[in-house]
Amino acid sequence: MLEAKTLSILSDAAKHLEKGFAQLPDIADDVDIDSLKTILIEVADKLKDNYPYFHPLYAGQMLKPPHPMARLAYMLAMWINPNNHALDGGIASSAMEKEAVAAIAKMFGWDTFLGHLTSGGTMANLEALWVSGKLNPDMTVLASSQAHYTHSRISDVLGLQFEAVSCDTKARMDLFALEERLKKGNVGTVVATIGTTGVGSLDSLPDILELRLKYGFRIHVDSAYGGYFRLVDNLSEYGRLVYSAFKYADSIVIDPHKHGLQPYGCGCVLFKDPDVGKLYKHDSPYTYFSSANLHLGEISLECSRAGASAVALWATQKLLPMEKGGSFASDLSKSRSAALDLHGRLKKDLRFLMLMEPETDIVVWAPKAEKASLISQLSQKIFDVAAENNLHLAIFSYPTSQLEELWPDTIMDQDSVACLRSCLMKPEHQDWMDQIWQILDKVTNEVIR
Repeated sequence: MLEAKTLSILSDAAKHLEKGFAQLPDIADDVDIDSLKTILIEVADKLKDNYPYFHPLYAGQMLKPPHPMARLAYMLAMWINPNNHALDGGIASSAMEKEAVAAIAKMFGWDTFLGHLTSGGTMANLEALWVSGKLNPDMTVLASSQAHYTHSRISDVLGLQFEAVSCDTKARMDLFALEERLKKGNVGTVVATIGTTGVGSLDSLPDILELRLKYGFRIHVDSAYGGYFRLVDNLSEYGRLVYSAFKYADSIVIDPHKHGLQPYGCGCVLFKDPDVGKLYKHDSPYTYFSSANLHLGEISLECSRAGASAVALWATQKLLPMEKGGSFASDLSKSRSAALDLHGRLKKDLRFLMLMEPETDIVVWAPKAEKASLISQLSQKIFDVAAENNLHLAIFSYPTSQLEELWPDTIMDQDSVACLRSCLMKPEHQDWMDQIWQILDKVTNEVIR
């Protein structure tokens, strides 16, 4: 289940890698194998104290197991431990990063761009907003109330003004509220979230682009979660329109360590205009002299970065190209199919209240009750009892102000309500839906008597 059989491949690859340095004099090998084994077994014991993130019955948070190719390539690279800041710290891995990032940019329709990997989506979004702040100083950043909380935190770190725009009943940025704010002026950047981490909703990027023509501002697409869904073949018509508009954005963020099958941490930031690279310009007294070629540290706010992340991403994309109709896209389509399946079962069941139809692979629902406070209590109980039955869900707090139209018969006696939430990120979830539903049905009956 944890793919121990692939370790033999890693051993063969490590021996092959070692041949590349055969000309070097031998060095003493003083590793105490017995001590290593003893402590590693202890580590394994400690790691048992985790949810089974790798299993289809884990359907809670955004935790997707890395592909075996990514794991093997990452571990192999760790024998070298390259640093993708300067070329003399990671010659091969820097080249692999440039190639891997170019493939991501091409997926979004960009042949000309500036971009690189980061340690995660937070850092990638920070760089995008940092560039926006440099180009539009003293102007406000807008994002929806369902956008990731890091946008407000990042804006605070960068000294930028930030305002949240309310959402509609589908958890998308409310376009009327957005335009009302734009009329007031002094907006430098609008963040369009394509795949909110709460419900997976997609802000209406085509309409935001229309507003840009009228009011003038930068558009940053935060698709850390939802970016790869551009490749799937079972999007709604609305979803297809949103993803077709990506190429008109000013910057894009995507997280390969979410749907890109990579270990943590691996984010990616892309800029449509390569000239923003001049904003990164700085001198380093000792790192940029080994080559006249571009050092990735020259276009990044981060310094040391794991070259192993680039190696793992490059290898995974080599095995599973990011193309419509391919294996990678097909597996993503299965995740969305699983979400539509679960949503359909829940919607037909009178024990549950629904939010919106899933736009990616996230499903949110709640047990039906008279009051929001009781719904929250029942959601927590179902969450707890489901875990006891090896089905792992998540809890999501949603503002009741956005539910009054959806749940008109519910008494909203508190500001937010705890809902149940599933991220069906694994393609196996499609085949496990009957088992998942069987457990959920049983647990719900136990809780709602």
